[in-house]
Amino acid sequence: MTDKPYSAACERNREPILDVLREHFVNVRNVLEIGSGTGQHAVHFAAALPHLIWQCSDRAEYLPGVRLWLDEAALPNTPEPIELDVMGEWPAQRFDAVFSANTLHIMGWDEVQRLFAALPGVLQPGALLVIYGPFNVGGKFTSHSNARFDADLKRTDPKRGLREFEAVDALARAAGLSLVANLAMPANNRCLVWQRGARSS
Repeated sequence: MTDKPYSAACERNREPILDVLREHFVNVRNVLEIGSGTGQHAVHFAAALPHLIWQCSDRAEYLPGVRLWLDEAALPNTPEPIELDVMGEWPAQRFDAVFSANTLHIMGWDEVQRLFAALPGVLQPGALLVIYGPFNVGGKFTSHSNARFDADLKRTDPKRGLREFEAVDALARAAGLSLVANLAMPANNRCLVWQRGARSS
C-alpha cells in the first residue's frame, strides 16, 4: 500500500486549531477546506466534530494523498475530495464555513486575491471563514523565525511569502466579511475568523 503523505506541522498544530473550531463551528454544518494538503487535518477535525460534513479540496496532484487518509479513517462525514484550484472553477455548492491552513503564504498574491474574490460564491450568508498560518502585522515580521521562514519561501518561489494581515483583512472586507476573531497560536501563527454579512446575495 502507498504510504500516506505526512506533515509534522499538521500534527503539531491540529489541537490548537481544533480548540478554535470547537468554539466557532458549533452551529456550522458544511465546511469546505481549501488546500487540504495531506488530508491529516480533515480526518482529525471530522472525527472530533462529527456534526460537520468536512469537504476536502485541493489541486489534482494532491487528491490521491488526501484520499489515502480519508479511506483509512472511513469517517461518515468526509465525502469524496474535490479538485479546486483557486484560479479555476469553484464548486457551485454553498457552505456554512470555509477553512484553510498554511496556504496563503504558498500561493502567489494573485491567487490569494482570487481566493477571497471567489468566497461570496461559496459562502452562505452568515457563514464563517477560518484561516490559519503566519502573518506579518503592521508591515513587520512578528518573530525572527517568521522572517527566516519568509526568506526560505521566497528562495523556493519568489511569489511566495508571508502575507500582511492588514492586506488580507482588506480582501476579506471587500468580499463582505467582517473579522470576528484574531487569535494568537503556537509557533508565531494566527487563527483568523471572519463572518459573512447575513444579507441576501
